[in-house]
Amino acid sequence: MIILETERLRLRTWKESDKTPYFQLNQDPKVTEFLPRSITQDEATQFINRTNSHQERYGYSLWATELRASNQLIGFIGLTTIEWEAPFTPAVEIGWRLASPFWENGYATEGAKATLNYGFNHCSLTKIISFTVPANKRSIRVMEKIGMKRDFQGDFLHPKLATTHPLAPHVLYKATQERVIHVKLFAVI
Repeated sequence: MIILETERLRLRTWKESDKTPYFQLNQDPKVTEFLPRSITQDEATQFINRTNSHQERYGYSLWATELRASNQLIGFIGLTTIEWEAPFTPAVEIGWRLASPFWENGYATEGAKATLNYGFNHCSLTKIISFTVPANKRSIRVMEKIGMKRDFQGDFLHPKLATTHPLAPHVLYKATQERVIHVKLFAVI
């Protein structure tokens, strides 16, 4: 099911045919540079099933993202409910993961802007967060381009990693409805 369309992207629920390309993009060391590890084929399938269930429950999820021109899956962009405890939870996170050949084209920014608008205007969210490791400058740049502001008091150690793990320290960004950069949507289904 198509959820959003922007000028160049289509954000939709996941299909059975997405399992292999999603698994493959998660094997790229560039994509997994700031993740604890790559995922298995079974974990890719579980992610897709879990994400579609999240869509049914909340009305948003980490949507499969494809190019409108070719229908090619390039990764995901969307919203997810944080299901672990941290000082800022309960919270909804905006996130993205694109295959590296599609980086530096503005796709993450384009899709994330549309996703923020969707979260605030169609899901009535009042705050959306995002976080990453401090070294992930590409994701931080996207967060800033879409109008998110760093919460210096909110930086944290990710609770799913050992406190000594090099990827444990995270920076926290937040957006509220009044700070959103609006984008023209082609369709909201």
